[in-house]
Amino acid sequence: MGGRDDDGDYEFLQITEAVALIGQKVDLFGVVSLTSIPRQSKGTDYYCSLRILDESKPTSGISVNFFTETMDKLPQVQCAGDIIQLSRVVMKTHGSEAFAVFNKKYSSFALFEGKHGTSFVPYQASSNYDDREQDKKFIVGLRKWMVDHPTATVSGELRLLKDIERGEHFSWVCKILHLRELQKDQWILFTWDGTDTPAVAIESKLKDENENPLPLQIEQFHLPREILSSFPTVGSVLRVIIGLDEKPGFDFLKIGGWVKLCNLRCDIHASMWFGTIMHFTKVCRLPDDDELILEKQRTYYERFKSKWGRIPAQSFPWPFRLTETLYPKVPFMTLMDVLTYPEVTAKFKVVARVVAMLPWRPEDFVSPSSGIYRIRLTLEDPTARIHAYLFADDAVKFFGGYYPADVMMRKRNALLGMQEGREVRNPPWLELCLWSYYIDEGDVWGSRSYRIFATIFDDERQGI
Repeated sequence: MGGRDDDGDYEFLQITEAVALIGQKVDLFGVVSLTSIPRQSKGTDYYCSLRILDESKPTSGISVNFFTETMDKLPQVQCAGDIIQLSRVVMKTHGSEAFAVFNKKYSSFALFEGKHGTSFVPYQASSNYDDREQDKKFIVGLRKWMVDHPTATVSGELRLLKDIERGEHFSWVCKILHLRELQKDQWILFTWDGTDTPAVAIESKLKDENENPLPLQIEQFHLPREILSSFPTVGSVLRVIIGLDEKPGFDFLKIGGWVKLCNLRCDIHASMWFGTIMHFTKVCRLPDDDELILEKQRTYYERFKSKWGRIPAQSFPWPFRLTETLYPKVPFMTLMDVLTYPEVTAKFKVVARVVAMLPWRPEDFVSPSSGIYRIRLTLEDPTARIHAYLFADDAVKFFGGYYPADVMMRKRNALLGMQEGREVRNPPWLELCLWSYYIDEGDVWGSRSYRIFATIFDDERQGI
């Protein structure tokens, strides 16, 4: 969209032309594809970086670095695909890559709505922005280009949660469910795309469960029930930690909105997935009518309506037949369904894994004082972890009676996915019936407990 205005004193270059003018001031129009999280620089300024595209560089584009006195003077891009006008930005290089720098003293910018916009009035502009009638033709040209190239701002490989791998940097499109401060200047995002994270091998030692139990979530606090109940109950909620030293700005994030995150680091803590936003991570909000979002929503609703939609994707075609339940016609629920169910007293059928057990020694499963089973299991599915008890007669029915320690050890090892000579565990998926009930007065977090009932361990099929 390069060209000179009718007065001959005002020239907008295409990106491929600008990158050849290192050290010079240039004027550009472009489409914003990504932004960094705005934050304070190492000095007194505030900083963010935008990646912009045009028809001359429709995939890789160019980065534009902004430095301003206050955070609210940085460009606040509403959505990927919005248009930016830049005047008197300086072209520089780092290694082999050219980029532009916005100087707070003499550069200017203006942001306009993207391809579906009709206004030529910027929704944000720097104080020294100079509005010109001739700018309209460049805005019209970029809007038309975006209509003809609807995927321009989402180029590159995008992952789903179900395909992530430990230690990689990946890009994906997700919904922002919640933002919460972990501690001073440390934040966590709760994100979701409708798919299940892969099951992770359990590396914790059983003997540590009493003093150092396997946590139920990444964060060291319980979300209020009203927040947790607003989350989808199907598909994993990925915790994303803001891993920046400086205090970032979050005004660009919209709870309930969709964003594109690029170069997000993926890792595992306590056998649970989490992401980390680094200095090099880029993010941009997406409009609600973006085709990627519409496709994700269609896929989710198809799964949500399916009879088997609440079963973990990795348990297909069917859970490992280690257990049987006595309620074959009861629909399956996820553990997030169980956690957020509005009534405290209820019965459920789930597919989950046993990732921890307390007590862990079979000879301690039966209380010496009461003579009854009392075992706490940590259950996991792609949506949540909970504690559930095998207790008294329900445990007798589950195990089929009382057995010597060596027999119970084989049963325990089967439930936990333990193999001789291996420290890591890969628990099988189990079909279980759960019963929730009060343990204290009032319906507050922590007032519910869960027991396994109407479930039988299949000794004959497993040869135990």
